Amino acid sequence: MPTWLVTGGAGFIGGNFVLEAVRLGVRVVNLDALTYAGNLQTLASLEGNPDHVFVHGDIGDRALVARLLAEHRPEAVLNFAAESHVDRSIDGPAAFIDTNVVGTLGLLEAVRDHWKSLDGDARAAFRFLHVSTDEVYGTLGETGKFTETTPYAPNSPYSASKAASDHLVRAFHHTYGLPVLTTNCSNNYGPYHFPEKLIPLVIAKALAGETLPVYGDGQQVRDWLFVTDHCEAIRTVLEKGRVGETYNVGGDSERRNLEVVETICGLLDARRPRVDGQPRSSQITFVADRPGHDRRYAIDASKLQGELGWRPRHTFESGIAETVDWYLDNQDWVRGILDGSYRLERIGTAA
Repeated sequence: MPTWLVTGGAGFIGGNFVLEAVRLGVRVVNLDALTYAGNLQTLASLEGNPDHVFVHGDIGDRALVARLLAEHRPEAVLNFAAESHVDRSIDGPAAFIDTNVVGTLGLLEAVRDHWKSLDGDARAAFRFLHVSTDEVYGTLGETGKFTETTPYAPNSPYSASKAASDHLVRAFHHTYGLPVLTTNCSNNYGPYHFPEKLIPLVIAKALAGETLPVYGDGQQVRDWLFVTDHCEAIRTVLEKGRVGETYNVGGDSERRNLEVVETICGLLDARRPRVDGQPRSSQITFVADRPGHDRRYAIDASKLQGELGWRPRHTFESGIAETVDWYLDNQDWVRGILDGSYRLERIGTAA
């Protein structure tokens, strides 16, 4: 049974990845700081499972990471740990530098030292996979897509911090020989998504009868990737990817933000109509745009598809329907978050 050290495995993408990895027969050591978006309820089904070892801690704690590496001797380290919300980075960029840059540096140093201590086959087989975002590339016009060779041009404190972490990972490969892989993904959605992000936020607010805020004119375009498709892509890159390479991961599902909101409204109208019979699209309200809001993202995932044979299993239509159904069936999970520090309020207005 392989062992993987997963950082940020109580978050949205990391949590989904851990659930699937354990189901597929991987022993996972899960290191998570349990900041506001980390949620152990996501991992409730793994309670008591000897193939899931949860450790509460920070990726920047080199002594802790070194101990976990020495004790569990994982064949791979997968770094999901990150502060990831653009709006929060506008209000408080320092936390993003601390985790995404300084924390990643500490993790890389500990992993490098462990990797150097390995012998023969174990050293040759070891991998460090860094999970990143398409936002490092900046924004697109009406046409074109991001490729792995698109120059970095981050426009928010969040994307700048992720760009810096990507550069550190690349530098540790070229300087020290650390066998790294990097993935840059488009916007994820699906189960266990913290409800500050667009899709779960709209679902929660629509069900609560609140206004549905749409930034600016709602014509911003994002490529949507169902989270389990992303997790499968990461496993594919880990198992088959060429060391030192970057792979873009996209869902082939470009949609305008307003279209996404209207689609969710239609699904909720069909599944849980309002008492007054009014369409939930009547709750849509256009609000001031996010400062520096990127206009369009689109991913060219042909390298991943051509070299490694991965393709998304979900269309946007099937994925968004599955997502809405999951939130309707798991309102206790949502309430557990909303009973905490987050109340669906708007953030990211500091600029």
